[in-house]
Amino acid sequence: MSDFSKLSDEELVVLLKQERLVAFREIYKRYWKNLYGAAYKRLKSKELAEEIVQELFTNLWVKKQTLQIKTALAGYLFTSVSHYIIDHYRKELVKAKYTEAFKITYQETDHSTEETILLRDLTDTIESEINQLPDKCRSVYELSRKEYKSNKEIALYLGISEKTVENHLTKALKKLRMGLTHYMMLALLLLIR
Repeated sequence: MSDFSKLSDEELVVLLKQERLVAFREIYKRYWKNLYGAAYKRLKSKELAEEIVQELFTNLWVKKQTLQIKTALAGYLFTSVSHYIIDHYRKELVKAKYTEAFKITYQETDHSTEETILLRDLTDTIESEINQLPDKCRSVYELSRKEYKSNKEIALYLGISEKTVENHLTKALKKLRMGLTHYMMLALLLLIR
């Protein structure tokens, strides 16, 4: 049969369970717009409504062989959208409660001494990483980052090409990044505040 639009929902579900992609496409074509409308009506967000309906159809395809549809397909799909929306609100509620608890806990704690120590430790670590760079690489880095010279000025000052300056800076920044990875989480925590 080539015209799947004439098939009943029950026939489409049987074909879907047999992994017939055309049956899935027909179900998608029949219900996407109405499911999106139902989701949008409750969420008032185009992106969220699209995301939820897409998630529903993705799961429909992934779980096609284990589907247990005890009602009409339309009822199953609309009920599923409702469940996805409820799950979304539950997740948002948990996230909001967690964020609020974190803010309260973080505000009640004085972190100034801890932050000062962390900043001093970070500064010392950066200096240590810079001192471990090869001489030429360290010179290029310090001229660029501490004396704010352009690549062209550094090249003229050291008698090397601008490309070599770029290579030294790339090498220095890569080494610093690798040496400071354990500070990234701390920096993120400080920025959240």
